[in-house]
Amino acid sequence: MLTPAPMIDLSALSPMTLKKNLNFGVKKLVVLAALALLGGCASHHKPGISSAVDWSKLKGWHTDQHSQIVSPLLLQCPRLVVKQPKWQQICKRAERLLTADNNSAKQFLEANFQPHKVNGNQGSKTGLITGYYEPLLQGSFTKTARYNYPLYKKPQALLKVAPDKKLLKVKDSKARGHMIANKTLPFYSRAEIDGPTQPLKGSELLWVDNSDDAFFLHIQGSGLVELPNGEIIGVSYADQNGHPYRAIGRDLVAMGAISKQDISLQSIKAWLTDNPTKASALKNKNPSYIFFIARTDVEQGPRGSLNVPLTAERSVAVDRSIIALGTPIWLSTQLPLSQAPYQRLVLAQDTGGAINGPIRADVFFGRGARAKTLAGNMKQEGSIFVLLPK
Repeated sequence: MLTPAPMIDLSALSPMTLKKNLNFGVKKLVVLAALALLGGCASHHKPGISSAVDWSKLKGWHTDQHSQIVSPLLLQCPRLVVKQPKWQQICKRAERLLTADNNSAKQFLEANFQPHKVNGNQGSKTGLITGYYEPLLQGSFTKTARYNYPLYKKPQALLKVAPDKKLLKVKDSKARGHMIANKTLPFYSRAEIDGPTQPLKGSELLWVDNSDDAFFLHIQGSGLVELPNGEIIGVSYADQNGHPYRAIGRDLVAMGAISKQDISLQSIKAWLTDNPTKASALKNKNPSYIFFIARTDVEQGPRGSLNVPLTAERSVAVDRSIIALGTPIWLSTQLPLSQAPYQRLVLAQDTGGAINGPIRADVFFGRGARAKTLAGNMKQEGSIFVLLPK
């Protein structure tokens, strides 16, 4: 806060002195005005959710199939109305839209929400948009010569504790550890879990037939497993070992094994297949490890961090420290390979170890060949707006 300047008796000053003081005052006002303008610009471009904008700023808004967002929005309502009173009326009104057309759904959204631009770091207007999907693995509840790569349940020894210098915290602000000789130590890393000592032996949920498929399942966070009798079950995220996620694609680029523009799920998996003697060492560079729980409701999508079923191409993972889970988001980017415009309304219903920053979204593409191709190649530049309740 500025301190008021003392009053000056102008009549006591000579004409020359008066002119000097007036010139100084004008210059001071100019400097203060410039600083105020600079401060305003810095605030305007501060990373994160900024001021409200008009709907016309959402490129492609009028051509989306708005009615497709109604069902996933209603699925998340029970999670939102408990802690967010503004959502109570929104969800009540949304119940009338189950048979609504696109125009009615669009009018509902415009009446109940206000779009806000999301600014990136260092004033960036765009960020990275990636994708994930629900893979299908081959597996068994019994270990055999074919099915001999474990997917683990959450170990009983895994503890959630307050982070300290020895324990790295993950996104829920809790660290993971275990008790050894009455001391809380960091939990096992990937290299230790998959190493020869097998510290989690006995905690297997089931077994799959390909270690690389198991590794990528950890990255996707959930998937489907087809059993020998043809039955398909789901496996979903149960917990994590407390170690930070590291993208091995960056290591392959640094090694000169794959060029940056050619990095994708498919190219990484091809390298692992072609280099079996080096594959384990590379995968162990990512110390993060996921534990799973079985689910039988495979007709629905897997449950994300909001604990509601994800909807293909209408659910995204975000950085929840910036965008609250459940928030509607207008996404504007392009599809990989074809570079076709990809502009649609999605819901923030999940998080991920690699999803950090304000303009950062990971699109859930669902299951099947198309989903695998899009998710594996998606690394597009894009912008996002959040729709906040009025």
